[in-house]
Amino acid sequence: MVMKNKILLIEPPFYRLHKDTYSLDRIPFGLAYLAGSILKNTAWDVKVYNADFIPSNERKKISYFTGKGFNNYYAKLNDRKSEIWNEIKEVIKEYEPTVIGVSVKSPTFISSLNVAKIAKEYNKDIKIIFGGPHPTMAKKDLLKNPLIDFSVLGEGEITIVELLKAIQDKKTPENVNGIIFRQNGEIIITQPREYIKDLDSLPFPHKVAKKVLHNFDKYPLSSFKYIFSSRGCPYNCHFCASKEVWTRAVRYRSVENVVEEIKSVRSLGVKRFHFDDDIFGVSKKYLLNLCEKITLKVPDIKWICETRADLIDDEVAAAMKRAGCETIQIGVESGNDKMLSLMGKNLKVEEILNASKIIRKHKIELRTFFLVGYPYETEETLKDTVNLMKKCKSDRILYNIFTPYPYTALYDFCKSKGLINDDYDPTIYNHQSPLNSFSLYIPPERFRVLSNRIERMIDRRNFVKRIRMIMTINGFSKLIQKLLIKTKINKVGKKSGDIYTVDEKTEFGELSI
Repeated sequence: MVMKNKILLIEPPFYRLHKDTYSLDRIPFGLAYLAGSILKNTAWDVKVYNADFIPSNERKKISYFTGKGFNNYYAKLNDRKSEIWNEIKEVIKEYEPTVIGVSVKSPTFISSLNVAKIAKEYNKDIKIIFGGPHPTMAKKDLLKNPLIDFSVLGEGEITIVELLKAIQDKKTPENVNGIIFRQNGEIIITQPREYIKDLDSLPFPHKVAKKVLHNFDKYPLSSFKYIFSSRGCPYNCHFCASKEVWTRAVRYRSVENVVEEIKSVRSLGVKRFHFDDDIFGVSKKYLLNLCEKITLKVPDIKWICETRADLIDDEVAAAMKRAGCETIQIGVESGNDKMLSLMGKNLKVEEILNASKIIRKHKIELRTFFLVGYPYETEETLKDTVNLMKKCKSDRILYNIFTPYPYTALYDFCKSKGLINDDYDPTIYNHQSPLNSFSLYIPPERFRVLSNRIERMIDRRNFVKRIRMIMTINGFSKLIQKLLIKTKINKVGKKSGDIYTVDEKTEFGELSI
């Protein structure tokens, strides 16, 4: 009897290495699309395994990532006896795959290599395919590691199908575009893969998940709320690697196809959605059309998206609100105009404040992304950023520390300035790593002191905002004061009715966030 070919697609652990109760509680989007394409176009059996998921998880804290969480992460990353690696081995043994595909980002590279080692130790004949942002940027360098048999560059839905057919037929895959492989000891890179023109041809991830996702029944409904309407981002933020994978050309799904997917997921009982586009609403015409169709076809849903400050105006905000948008996330990054220019944001602080005002005016929750520690960061620009955190009056601050990704221009710049050594390990440098310090003007020890204060401030502020929202929704606003006092959140209480602010006396000045 001929054994059926099997491929196991793995999301490597990251959050779980920080804390046993931290988790990536969602469908690994990229793997779901790959699985759907494999099911549709091949006879291969496929399973998706999110090794970063646990059924019961807790809300993540920034200060934990940069403290105890980082120590846990580093210890487990290098301890193959840790429970997570045993779990991965057991899943591989149970499924007996012919091929394993791993989704790889720069911070998860060593974690992904651990997965490859476990697989090869179990069965040296298992073929290992790496794909995702890191392999796309690393190109030939990746195949210098003997554990990796193939690397997929860029968009992978068509490439994986052609590559699996070549593996099945035991043919050399030189005619498969968009891959890197070895032949007679030489590393071969094939012709670039054209990007998918018809995004409507892709399967709906939630339908694929029901067929292939490991432990599907243990995922909460909220895991299936993610959806995208476009791929690609036309902007050129220097710190972002998205353009390396999707390019700066934006491709859209049809509005009808997006709404059809929303209706399908809605039938499962999901009422809140998260648009996963890099930048939602690049085309105002497309956005207004989508909002109109959502309002007409699925008027009872709520949703969140991420966009740019200069794409927000009253017409857009009003249309989004009517269509059920309850949260808008905007990438602020810095509170200093010169820094924003150096980052390639092509935005001004004034535009950010104006967008924040419009979003709040339309009673939409505002979340803001901030990025500290850019190479040109100074204590003064950090102070400007903290002050803008206050002025935006956002409901939640999303915080990141600048991380130079290997094979990018900023990585080369940092290396040329002596900010990166030859032994740089991308695995231990991520957006919440306490080791991150790549400023030309702030020494590492000083930067850690300042960033630690900002992190603790943001955690306290976000906690208070969340409690206030919960209490308001449930009509318990009078309990806020008691809760804040009990948890010692309100160090310097400034009372205004039943609303409390969190104050922090720091070297940045008196902050009332």
